[in-house]
Amino acid sequence: MARVPYAKGLHELGDGCFAYLQPDGSWGWSNAGLVADAGESLLVDTLFDLRLTQEMLDAMRRATPAAQRIGTLVNTHANGDHCFGNSLVRGARIVASRACAEEMRELPPAALAGFVEAAPRLGLAGEFLLRAFAAFEFRGIEPALPTETFEGELELRVGDKTVRLIEVGPAHTRGDVLVHSPDDRAVFTGDILFIDGTPIMWEGPVAGWIRACERIEAMDVDAVVPGHGPVTDRSGARRVREYLAYVRDEARRRYDAGMGAADAARDIALGDYSAWGDAERIVVNVDTLYREFSGSKERSSPVELFGRMAELAR
Repeated sequence: MARVPYAKGLHELGDGCFAYLQPDGSWGWSNAGLVADAGESLLVDTLFDLRLTQEMLDAMRRATPAAQRIGTLVNTHANGDHCFGNSLVRGARIVASRACAEEMRELPPAALAGFVEAAPRLGLAGEFLLRAFAAFEFRGIEPALPTETFEGELELRVGDKTVRLIEVGPAHTRGDVLVHSPDDRAVFTGDILFIDGTPIMWEGPVAGWIRACERIEAMDVDAVVPGHGPVTDRSGARRVREYLAYVRDEARRRYDAGMGAADAARDIALGDYSAWGDAERIVVNVDTLYREFSGSKERSSPVELFGRMAELAR
């Protein structure tokens, strides 16, 4: 496969297989994909708001007649930057893992809109929140939830192509799914992979995420489309796996020494990983790891975590 430039818009990976990219891949700037064959099409994820999703759908419809009516939409996970545009894919069956569908109900677009509107009253955390999300319009989005769910694996057909849905969560979120198109030698990973950007572990366990990376590394694919960042190959999964293992081990040493999660996030030297975008996400990663180490069910509030990230980003 020829190198795919990291430029905004639709890029063909093969015969009827496309990646839609949104540089620079930071907060909310996610990727999506399209698998088409014999007049049928499957969309992998929508985008963070209706304007961006419509722009993407228009580009896909210009590229292939099969996108005029998308038959199936797969949501790789529940984060809004991968599903808030679902309502624009009218008439499609919407497929997700059962855990993803349940999680999608917990933070609807209206709730995120209210969070952003409250940001000016949230101090440093609010400033960070606006810097991350002010470019998106969450008001007026009607949620469109999955119409079909599965657990484990599900095989779909798109024309003569087979598309495999592989549940690998909980990892980044509770219900992460890989979308593998063997005929195209391509896999769409959702937020199991962030390339040249720092992964953020909202859920864990870290071992589940590492296993998901290993599964990608073992696939017979040429094109690996991450949830954020440029198209890569299997080496991209290895780099994410190595980051997760490094942060896990460094956090564990500090946990065992009695250091608090906030202090540990500041204390861990990121080395070459500091060049990845949004390096301050280590705050969330360490917080999630500490919860895993202790077996606690209690979660830090999003406002607290955004505040800690804001301080570290300074």
